[in-house]
Amino acid sequence: MKAAPVLRAIERRGVRQTLVHTGQHYDRNMSDVFFTQLEIPEPDANLGVGSSSHAQQTSEIMRRFEPVALEYKPDMVLVYGDVNSTIAAALVCSKLLISVGHVEAGLRSFDRTMPEEINRIVTDRLSDQLFTPSEDGDAHLLHEGIAKEKIHRVGNVMIDSLVRLLPAARNCSTNGFPKRLALVTLHRPSNVDDSENLQKILDALVEASERIDIVFPIHPRTRQRINDFGLHASRLHLLDPMPYIEFLALQTRAAVVITDSGGIQEETTYLGVPCLTVRENTERPITVTLGTNILVGEDKSKLTAELKNVLDGKGKKGIIPPLWDGQAGERIADILCRL
Repeated sequence: MKAAPVLRAIERRGVRQTLVHTGQHYDRNMSDVFFTQLEIPEPDANLGVGSSSHAQQTSEIMRRFEPVALEYKPDMVLVYGDVNSTIAAALVCSKLLISVGHVEAGLRSFDRTMPEEINRIVTDRLSDQLFTPSEDGDAHLLHEGIAKEKIHRVGNVMIDSLVRLLPAARNCSTNGFPKRLALVTLHRPSNVDDSENLQKILDALVEASERIDIVFPIHPRTRQRINDFGLHASRLHLLDPMPYIEFLALQTRAAVVITDSGGIQEETTYLGVPCLTVRENTERPITVTLGTNILVGEDKSKLTAELKNVLDGKGKKGIIPPLWDGQAGERIADILCRL
């Protein structure tokens, strides 16, 4: 999602680039189909790491990525977002004295119980060039002592992909889906690994389903937890994970989105769709201050109340943040060429 627009922009400038896929996401609907829809070329290297504990996955990516970096000898390695692949590649490059550029730098939730927060902090400390999506990212990095000349506010690369594929999503048939729907995604351990929390969320959704159809493309981890805990999700439309264009088509038609995903907070803000985030905090506060996002935390009553507000026509309105215009990848490529 984040790499596609940057890859295209760099290619247009004639810079040689190598694409490494760590294989951290291994489900076909969560990996291969994204390459097809985003028109990402076949990776030059696929590390095939797969799923395991944070320590095992990070160390395995490092072990398999190091020989690739040594073989290709890049002038710079771009890493994206806040997943284990991000920190692993940055650590390898820092030891090999290869310059690192971090796309989507500077985001902070200030919650170190989230593995992604550790990945973000460490990657930013190791990076030589930091590409931020919004003003708060700049402020966080400056506060942490990052030199101003390393920080480049370029906008949001996630929105680049959304803008490019929005026409296809609007032409995508949603026949078979309810005309009026609420869209749900949940995958974070704090929500799905705790049976009590997960049941509270499901109860709130089942209650809301009396007024609106709930469509829930369900992450494999979440489906497994529902089965393991013997929880009930009657009246909800549980689906397999969806390709990006089809999911975006549902987002554009949704009355409300309930999620714990960072990227979906951004997409709903751009689309002007009310978003209820089932988290106590967010590393994307601009979606709350300027956008359509509301944090409902783990409070079932707040989730129920905010769902009622939306269904009563009182959903949150917002504006699109500056530089979320579909040109972030172009700005990154321009900076890389200047460097």
